[in-house]
Amino acid sequence: MSETVATMPRLSLLEYFQPNSRREKEIALKWRRGYRMASWSYGELLRSAYRFARELEARGIQKGDRVLLWGENSGEWVAAFLGCLFHGGVAVPMDAIADANFAGRVARQAGVRLAVVGRGLSLGSPTIPEIPLDRLSDNSAPAVHDAFSSPSLGRDDPVEIVFTSGTTSEPRGVVLTHGNLLANLEPLEKEIANYRRYERFVHPLRFLDLLPLSHVFGQLLGIFLPQILGGTSAFLDTLNPADVIHAIRQERVSVLVTVPRLVESLRDQIERDLAARGCLDSFHREFEAAEGAHFLARWWRFREIHRRFGWKFWAIISGGAALPAAAEQFWKRVGYAVIQGYGLTETTSLVSVNHPFRIGQGSIGKSLPGLEVKLSDGGEILVRGENVASGYWKDSAVAPVLGPDGWFHTGDLGERDAEGNLYFKGRQKNVIVTPAGLNIYPGDLEAELRKEPEVRDCVVVGLARDGNAEPCAVLLLRESPVSGGPDAATIVERANSRLAPFQQMRHWMVWSGSDFPRTPTQKPVLRRIEEAVQAELGARSAPASAAVRSSSSGPIEELLARVARGVQKNDDSGKLQLSSIERVELMSVLEDRYQVDLSEAVFTQVDTVASLEKLLADPPARSRTYHYPRWAQSWPVRSIRTAAFYLLIRPAMFLLGWPRVRGRERLHGVAGPVLLTANHIAFIDPGFVLQALPARLRHRLAVAMDGELLETMRKPPEGTRFFSSLLLQAQYLLVVTLFNVFPLPQRAGFHKSFSFAGELIDRGCSVLVFPEGVRTRTGQMSPFRAGVGLLATRLGVPVVPVRIAGLFERKVEDSKWARPGEIKVTIGAPVKFSDATPAEEIARDLQQRVAMLEQEVE
Repeated sequence: MSETVATMPRLSLLEYFQPNSRREKEIALKWRRGYRMASWSYGELLRSAYRFARELEARGIQKGDRVLLWGENSGEWVAAFLGCLFHGGVAVPMDAIADANFAGRVARQAGVRLAVVGRGLSLGSPTIPEIPLDRLSDNSAPAVHDAFSSPSLGRDDPVEIVFTSGTTSEPRGVVLTHGNLLANLEPLEKEIANYRRYERFVHPLRFLDLLPLSHVFGQLLGIFLPQILGGTSAFLDTLNPADVIHAIRQERVSVLVTVPRLVESLRDQIERDLAARGCLDSFHREFEAAEGAHFLARWWRFREIHRRFGWKFWAIISGGAALPAAAEQFWKRVGYAVIQGYGLTETTSLVSVNHPFRIGQGSIGKSLPGLEVKLSDGGEILVRGENVASGYWKDSAVAPVLGPDGWFHTGDLGERDAEGNLYFKGRQKNVIVTPAGLNIYPGDLEAELRKEPEVRDCVVVGLARDGNAEPCAVLLLRESPVSGGPDAATIVERANSRLAPFQQMRHWMVWSGSDFPRTPTQKPVLRRIEEAVQAELGARSAPASAAVRSSSSGPIEELLARVARGVQKNDDSGKLQLSSIERVELMSVLEDRYQVDLSEAVFTQVDTVASLEKLLADPPARSRTYHYPRWAQSWPVRSIRTAAFYLLIRPAMFLLGWPRVRGRERLHGVAGPVLLTANHIAFIDPGFVLQALPARLRHRLAVAMDGELLETMRKPPEGTRFFSSLLLQAQYLLVVTLFNVFPLPQRAGFHKSFSFAGELIDRGCSVLVFPEGVRTRTGQMSPFRAGVGLLATRLGVPVVPVRIAGLFERKVEDSKWARPGEIKVTIGAPVKFSDATPAEEIARDLQQRVAMLEQEVE
């Protein structure tokens, strides 16, 4: 792909995507697939994009025809988008979490000829053919760009139609052209050229893009800007702050691209972790002392935070909403660049942006070169320039975006300082006009409420009063008032003390759901919140407080719908109708979304949405934190482990009972990594499996072990005698070093263990699990747990069943020795499962396969 900087305006976006032999093998994209990180080089991305362009050609899709793209952020999504670009098709991007009914309305209104859909998604239309996104992942075919010729494209040709997210009654599509996108990219490209000589010292720049690619800002930062820089884009399927921090460090991310809410969540995660270590008070003292200090001094003072994120991480790009001043100050004070931008879909995502090395405190930057920005007499931000969309799509026609005066009216309020920095002051339509005729801006009130430590999030809406309105605070609290949390009246009173008399909030509500209903970019859906406010407080005239439950389509129900793939999961009595595997999946998703560890035993008792919300409102305390020994994969430890196997473990196996191995020939041609599933008899089972495996798999094997037991060995409970503690810790070091074990909790927190298993697979390690979860007491296998089915589908590697026989008899007789060949290890044929196969079915299938291996032994 091309790296040259244009001296003349580009004719189309195609000029950015030209084959480049030097960059052919550099990584362009990484994304989460199941429990693993998939990656594509620039060459692989181009091959997939051109292959899709050829498929469009074969299907009779013409230049200007619309193609719906509906799925999660992934390499396949980018390939489909670029394939449309190369062929001249018009992409119609759709949020992965969009309702099927809304997606269908968009498809009909846009007149799409083809839909490219992610897993579990479908328009269900007999007239619109569908292609699964997964089909675009095959890169085994040769490159086809030499044989493919793109049609003639210019700056006026449309690239995509971006529809609103469905909060209004009718979806409205914004038509964006090559010229619209180039008007934003060319000024950025020109400014980047001034710093190109320094980029080689940090090459490649890696962007972690947590914005949906269905939004233009996500595309600019996830597709086009990394292309200009020759960088790498990474996508995650989680907004869990702990997982985001881990990904930033693990993937050596340079720049995080996200929304303000996650920027605040990351700050909260840092402070929670400091509080857990008893260091929060000292951190606050250091934080205050760092005010006004030089950047390098601040970097050194907070080096432990930088170490946690990784030394390559240096900037946060926040978009989609205004970043609260407290969050911006926090990250700048600890030594990171915080870059804010401002724009709308109609302005191709950008109107202004902060320069990363010349940031205006609290501002949303200066307007882009070539773009005209002014403020109306009422303070509304008005824009005109080539980046303003060509129009709104309506019934195969394009309606103008610009007003009669030739300007695009953003509906946002702003201010400008003497240096030209723009400051966001809120939405014009959200201004609350009081009965006294005074204007109140909700953002000012929300800023004061967020200063209260008990407030996790808040919105201020207008409560209708005789044609006017009064401000009403809707609070999302960190703790429930019922469980000893803060009193909402006290919180509002403290915030009011810092506001002018006419801004006082006399009405408030505590939102009792786990979270506000939100858009895909994590903005609260004000319309639904306002409806709840009016329903609860609209008829009251006196000041009051109330608790409002989330509506029937709130965040819990949305997660249920995703887990159940759109199937209704509540019967008429309000009971959850979930299979056991759906419970496993839902528990994992909830742990991820709400950052809690949920006990599997407790979770099985949850049978209604209400009981689920109650559990999340007051989740059980985390019993312990599990540690994942990544040091065990370093080459010195691997070398020690290999030597120890041949010098210690193998001779010990010869003395304890040299096993008879069957089926090793079934692994011919299997280079690894694989997932091994074995029955569980004794603690020495991994030694017999190691002996049975060929060397190429044996030397790169990790073993899942009882997480609670392993953590007890690593950190013995209080009250354990000194020498007993030393013995346990020595056992921990030995078992991790010699057998490369990692924790797999039996009761809660398994999601992180599954993710770590994916990380091991990415590093080339095979993984051994014992799906029964416990050692047998009768000689018969216990039922395999459904979690092994999730691993089988989401690790994406062959599954190898293994049967150990003859060991239980020695265990019953309390014999420590066995004759050679008395213990038998049988290896089954590798098997792969379709992603569509239910995890419970996979678990039963694997148990049968392991059981059938006993017949071979006999």
